[in-house]
Amino acid sequence: MLEPSPPSPWIERFLPIVAQGGRALDVACGSGRHILAASHSGLVVTGIDRDISAARPLAGRPGVELIEMDLESGSPWPFEPAAFDAVIVANYLWRPLLPHIVAAVNHSGVLLYETFADGNERFGRPSNPDFLLQPGELLQAVSDKLTPIRYEHVHLSGPDRIVQRICALGPDHEGLSLPPAL
Repeated sequence: MLEPSPPSPWIERFLPIVAQGGRALDVACGSGRHILAASHSGLVVTGIDRDISAARPLAGRPGVELIEMDLESGSPWPFEPAAFDAVIVANYLWRPLLPHIVAAVNHSGVLLYETFADGNERFGRPSNPDFLLQPGELLQAVSDKLTPIRYEHVHLSGPDRIVQRICALGPDHEGLSLPPAL
């Protein structure tokens, strides 16, 4: 099996704070790089994407479920609120889903979100403002629901890009030991 590309260092950094054996959701899972990282962290993982062919080799792994569904088609969000100990989103933005994504984090869970932001158009794709977060948009999305513990709107290199990223906790998250800064 061909290994997916490496996980985002941001996502990988915060996975250890998710309770062992917990349930994780990888939204727009692509090739499954974060499914694999979460699985290696001892989590039971559900990956969802409109096309799961790139992640299909992970389907036989214990504790991995793949769901093929176009989340942008107007179909109802398939998950109950507070269903996951971790919700992971990387390089994906569909604003109508933001409330569902935030609500899927359980009361002691973690939201790990990283995607392109305003300013990225200087470096290439995506450049459409529909797919670029505005400054503070992730903070606004979690306000009054989750507690942000790390947030950045930064320029990264290799390749050059502007991203916004957040690690936010459910209201009952206790005993947190944060990893060191990147």
